[in-house]
Amino acid sequence: MNDENTRDLLRTLDLHPASESAGPEPERFSGPSQYKPDGRVFGGQVLAQCIVAATRTVDPGRFIHSMHGYFLRAGDVAESIDFGVDRLRDGGSFSARRVQAYQKGKPIMSMIASFQLDQPGYEHAAPMPDDVPDPEDLPDIAELLGRVSLPHVTDWVLKRPFDYRPVEAPLYGRPAPERSSLQRIWFRGQGQLPDDRGLHAAILAYASDFSLLEPTLRKAGLTWLTPGLRMASIDHAMWFHRPVRADEWMLYVQESPSAENGRGLGLGRIYQRDGALLATVGQQGVVRIPEG
Repeated sequence: MNDENTRDLLRTLDLHPASESAGPEPERFSGPSQYKPDGRVFGGQVLAQCIVAATRTVDPGRFIHSMHGYFLRAGDVAESIDFGVDRLRDGGSFSARRVQAYQKGKPIMSMIASFQLDQPGYEHAAPMPDDVPDPEDLPDIAELLGRVSLPHVTDWVLKRPFDYRPVEAPLYGRPAPERSSLQRIWFRGQGQLPDDRGLHAAILAYASDFSLLEPTLRKAGLTWLTPGLRMASIDHAMWFHRPVRADEWMLYVQESPSAENGRGLGLGRIYQRDGALLATVGQQGVVRIPEG
């Protein structure tokens, strides 16, 4: 466990009020960017920061239940990020917010998020797979990456503030032996996190962006090291079904139902260890491979 990784994540999500607005909207916040070897801001970081910014403007009794965001430009890790939040609506049960993330005066992400009071209602959920090994029986990502010599990969992956245990072999070396798009990963935050429901939702969004396009590579028989491979997230959607504890074990079940026109689609379901469905996630991204 690396407590410094967790402290860095919490510092990154501790946004501060920015300059005063001329009117009631938008409300402005500012936050730092985390290090990443390629110099581009990690998309999950911006997702989480946008959620934190929106949450700061909502009644404390309302919690995020969905978000839809577009990645518009690559962010620069050497620059801080500014966030503008528009209060689109505050109804009897729901609140809607639009968040724009800016660097150098240009938007790098645009998100709309919806919040709701907890209310009773009918429930059902897709069941968690029952054929998955326990996380304690699987090696963590650090052990798996110790078997390959990829400093530029391990430098980033090992700085993630999560205990991350893939069920299927990760795609940092050889292609998957079977061209199946199914991928399952156990993960949890390192150490105990503060008791803040909104913060845990933001951290779950952060982690949801780690590997959701990997099933596209797995189905195509590719790896992250395929020569000339180009991948970039286009959009990200997430539905939060139940309260989350991001420092407890969760199972991320992922698949890719389609790839076309240089794009790949990843869908995922995140389960609590006892089987409760916590969230559903969707992401589309650019997946381009040179001919030949």
